[in-house]
Amino acid sequence: MTELTELVGSWMRRQRWYSTKAFEPRLRLLGSFELEPAPESTDDGSRIVTHFFCDDAPRTPRVYQVPLVARARRDGDPAGFVGEAGGRYLYDGPVEEAYVAALAALMTGAGAADGEHARAGGHTLGERIPVLSSRRLSAEQSNTSIVAELGDRLALVKVFRVVQDGENPDISTLAALTAGGSERTPALLGWLTGAWPAPDGTQANGELALMQDFVPGAEDGWELAVSAAEAGEDFTERAIALGAGTAELHRLLAGVLPTKRAEPEDVRAALDGMFQRLTITTTEVPEVETLRGPIASVYEAAAGGPLPVLQRIHGDLHLGQVLHSPERGWQFIDFEGEPLRPLAERALPDATMRDVAGMLRSFDYVAGSLARREPPVDAVAWAADARRAYLEGYASVAGDVLDEYAGLLAAFELDKAVYEITYEARHRPSWIPIPRAAVERLLRDAAGIAH
Repeated sequence: MTELTELVGSWMRRQRWYSTKAFEPRLRLLGSFELEPAPESTDDGSRIVTHFFCDDAPRTPRVYQVPLVARARRDGDPAGFVGEAGGRYLYDGPVEEAYVAALAALMTGAGAADGEHARAGGHTLGERIPVLSSRRLSAEQSNTSIVAELGDRLALVKVFRVVQDGENPDISTLAALTAGGSERTPALLGWLTGAWPAPDGTQANGELALMQDFVPGAEDGWELAVSAAEAGEDFTERAIALGAGTAELHRLLAGVLPTKRAEPEDVRAALDGMFQRLTITTTEVPEVETLRGPIASVYEAAAGGPLPVLQRIHGDLHLGQVLHSPERGWQFIDFEGEPLRPLAERALPDATMRDVAGMLRSFDYVAGSLARREPPVDAVAWAADARRAYLEGYASVAGDVLDEYAGLLAAFELDKAVYEITYEARHRPSWIPIPRAAVERLLRDAAGIAH
């Protein structure tokens, strides 16, 4: 398998989903399983094999799922061509309709696939759904998304590229919401779990892919907000609806997944995380050190306030995680949680104010990004109006929870802005003024709450 490993390593380095681009991949094959062609597909003799490769280049080894279609002739989509190995021409699975159809058949047919040191099993909330055609979306990040035609409707198939041991909340959350009749999220149609050797030789079990309804005619929330702010268009009605939708989502999640009253140890853990991020930021951006005292006071005040009920939340909520549909209104997507948090932590019950804080920061970033245009666009007032309207909408459903946990919301939003300073320092230093200004504004607001 040396030839295959070297070929995939060279190809993987050029993919957007390869997560450690500062390194040259050092791969070893852990296992693989083969998919049977879907009944509706034409069998042209191609083999559909999913491989699990461990990349030992980063400090913490990562496991990648690499589905490949091996053809006898070089007649596949050139965009997915990986290379030639063993007398076969290899293509990236998500680009190949044969792979997508086979994957959908396995998921929605609740089938199973066994292989060399790896296996997979499909799960569904309905019945098997045949795929007529498919196309990979170009805007991939850590996962690969595919639009599949099902006849009279479309579905979104998401293939997880980096796979981890444990529950992926993108599936468990969406499965619970779908079973509970949620109208705020696309319906989950099927998903794939798998087992493969972990880098340390133990067995890992986790999710590999999902299939959900595709929301037709929907607009990306970030693009919608930026366009409105750039044109000076009023966004308050949509922001109110988004706030109400967020509160409805939280209510739905509390009804279908476990909740718990926060304990002192939960508060200590949250506080420790905030101070760790603050220390990282003040170390990497020393000028923030002058604000450490006031920031710490906000954190400690929140820790001494009322203890919230903890529940499943979105976990990484911002304008890029919502869609606006003319028929369905605001739809919430991508429940994987904060990418930098370990997978085991992302499904833990958390405070709903963390989601609210994330969306408030997103409105602020709309104004910040437009201020960096040439010529710059002043959307500060637009963002302030959108933030107020979002909170108004949230309160219309959730009641006085925003007043009760005002200190907690302030701490979460401040924590998010502090983290953003570190992020911008590492990736876009010229953008540091956006979160830095937010930190100063939030400290002024917190001082007003305290008095």
